[in-house]
Amino acid sequence: MAELKVVNLGLPKSGTTTLGEALRRAGLRVADWRIRAGQSADNRLNRAFVGKLMYQGYFETGDPLSLMPEFDAFTEIDIVRQGLNLWPQTDWGLIAAIRAHHPGARFILTHRDPAKLSDSMGRWSNLGKTRLPGNAIPGLPQGYGATDAERIRWIEGHYAFCRRVFEGAADFLEYDVADAEAPARIGDFLGIALPWWGVANANANRPAEGGDC
Repeated sequence: MAELKVVNLGLPKSGTTTLGEALRRAGLRVADWRIRAGQSADNRLNRAFVGKLMYQGYFETGDPLSLMPEFDAFTEIDIVRQGLNLWPQTDWGLIAAIRAHHPGARFILTHRDPAKLSDSMGRWSNLGKTRLPGNAIPGLPQGYGATDAERIRWIEGHYAFCRRVFEGAADFLEYDVADAEAPARIGDFLGIALPWWGVANANANRPAEGGDC
């Protein structure tokens, strides 16, 4: 049986931390945004960003997950801070490489209403105010992303991208974070039971230590 690897293609603030917590409580080893101290036997990975490790593995070995063999799930994979601007969930070459090297991989798209997602991005630290418009992001060129209208168009474009490239694929699941049946759908898709489902890393005036999920 192929080894289970779970890769979330969702954007920041779309429920990525909630998914990560649910998978962690289900017994999976989860890498969410960055590797925390004590998560890996390889101390060189401490505080390394998941997205950077994916690209490093991709260009060094062809396998984006080669540097993180201990982990089963990757729930926020983008990074736009500390001089990094990496969005693996928008990169078909990288996604295809994961599929090729890990036949048992499952891809999930955490879907959130675009207007609500944009609003949350705008209120999360400086994500919507400076980091998104200040960087050239796939589908969101530098100088765009400071307004809800621009972010919503980008969000809708990402959803359309994922749906198109995974059209008819058995290894892809899109779920709405507002759907009460989401835990059951995810569990059925992955073949595991989810003992917990809730809201993790909720938006506030200031973010806790963590990603943008």
